[in-house]
Amino acid sequence: MTHYTDIRLLKLPEIVPEHILEKLFSKVHLALVALNRTDIGLSFPDVDEKRPSLGQRLRLHGPEASLRALLDKAGIAAMRDYLQLGEVLPTPEDAAFRQVRRIQVKSNVERLRRRLAKRHKLSMEEAAERIPESAAAQLHVPFIRVRSQSSGHAFHLFISHGAIRPTPIPGWFNAYGLSAVATIPWF
Repeated sequence: MTHYTDIRLLKLPEIVPEHILEKLFSKVHLALVALNRTDIGLSFPDVDEKRPSLGQRLRLHGPEASLRALLDKAGIAAMRDYLQLGEVLPTPEDAAFRQVRRIQVKSNVERLRRRLAKRHKLSMEEAAERIPESAAAQLHVPFIRVRSQSSGHAFHLFISHGAIRPTPIPGWFNAYGLSAVATIPWF
C-alpha cells in the first residue's frame, strides 16, 4: 500500500450524497473486476459508525501503477461534476493501519424459512414456527447500496472499519476493495 488517492463528493444541494457514493462505488467495483485487481483496497476516511454513515470521501490504496490503471478504467472522470478527484500520492510513513471488511448478516427471515423447509422437508408453517420474525439480525453499521450485475437485485453491503493498529497485515482484497484479513493505511 505505497500510494493512495482520495475521491471527495462535492456538496450539491439538489443531489443526495449517498447516491453519488453508490455510483462511484459501482464504477470502482466494476473496474476492479475488469482489471482482476486484488492489490487495491479502499476505505472511507470520514466514516461515522455511530450515525452510521460512510461519509463524503472514498480513499483508494495500492501500488501507484495499479491505482492509475484503476482510475483510467473506472471512468470516474465522467462524474467530475459530482466529485473532486485527488492526485495519486505516496502513503504517509507514519500511517496506522486498519482492516476494512464486509459484514454479512442473515437478515432475510423468509429466505431462512424457505431454506429450513427445503432442507428438513417441513411446511412453511412449521418453518415459521421454528424461525420467528425476531430472528432477523439487525445491524447498526454503515452500508452502501449495491446492485448485482448478474441478478439485477439491489442489496446492502455492510462495511466495518476495524480497530486501528500499529502494524500492517498483508493480504488480498476482493472485487469490492475489502478484505477479511489485510489492512489499509489509516491516516
